[in-house]
Amino acid sequence: MRMNNYICYVRSSLTKALMIALALVAAGMLALPAQADPVAIFYQGKNLSMIISSSPGGGYDALSRSIARHMGRFIPGQPNIIPRNLPGAGGIVANKHLAATAARDGTVLGGLQNNAPLEPLFGTKEADYDPTRMNWLGTPSIETGLLFVWHTSPFKTLEDVKKHEMTAGANGVNSAPAFYSRIMNELLGTRIKVIAGYPGQNEAYLAVERGEIDTYGLTMWSSLTSVKKSWLTEKKVRVLLQYGPEKEAALGDTPYGDDLITEPKDKLLFAAAYGPLSLGRPFVLPPDVPVDRVAAMRKAFMDTINDSEFRTEAGKQGLLIDSPRSGEELQREIQRLYATPPDVVERLRRIYNGT
Repeated sequence: MRMNNYICYVRSSLTKALMIALALVAAGMLALPAQADPVAIFYQGKNLSMIISSSPGGGYDALSRSIARHMGRFIPGQPNIIPRNLPGAGGIVANKHLAATAARDGTVLGGLQNNAPLEPLFGTKEADYDPTRMNWLGTPSIETGLLFVWHTSPFKTLEDVKKHEMTAGANGVNSAPAFYSRIMNELLGTRIKVIAGYPGQNEAYLAVERGEIDTYGLTMWSSLTSVKKSWLTEKKVRVLLQYGPEKEAALGDTPYGDDLITEPKDKLLFAAAYGPLSLGRPFVLPPDVPVDRVAAMRKAFMDTINDSEFRTEAGKQGLLIDSPRSGEELQREIQRLYATPPDVVERLRRIYNGT
């Protein structure tokens, strides 16, 4: 009897010990993923670099620095992000650095001007990189381009620009403002004459106010609402046309470029031409970054864009956060643009180069 009691006691003790051991193992297994998250382990305590393709002080710079201040909170391991300006050639220098030189481990990201990813498509020789291989994180907004005139201008509608010559300021004959003026002439039948020699947007805007020129060749809705908001509130300008990946609701029934074009090849050309607008203000990682880090950084970017604290700061700075696009969406858009038929690309490059 004593022996049987002893055996039962031993069995009971072993069972309890086994249950405790299994419980401890289970608890350890449940805690293991959080403790051993390889992305968090990699990023913990690190300083990341954010390459900004523009000079200090502009809109791209302000946006990038604001994102850098907040995005680290949403990256596993909560690293610091240190901004660094690398301007040159309209963003090509920074894009080349990210594509060919920057570390490919997820410790370097970039905020690019939206023309840079499409310079290879437009045939720019200096742009010897492949944007389809890069890892796009997303954009806080997309852009809507405008054709506008001063409120005293004789141009009342787009039809007037088809009947009479309009002057548009640009910094050079092959600059983006000149290119968009030529695109409108080619596809919409406008008669826009490019007046080159304006150093930048601000100088051209002043010339519009003075009546020296009718418009600036490339004006974005986001720019007008942030830089010249009083022009809109005081009805100092008249918008004759909007174009880009989608209509701007605030512009109501202002004619939309895509609605005015019926020929399929012309539609493809127009879409390729305003491709930079569909990229908005893109952020990117170099090629070959490990996929788990790309996924974590894409999520962190979108979490930042949707964060109330970030949006409050952006609002105080006059930064437009509207219609954000994810990294996956930008990746698909880049792929779509680079799949433009060769004959359309050839025509695009001819107009882009003014030949």
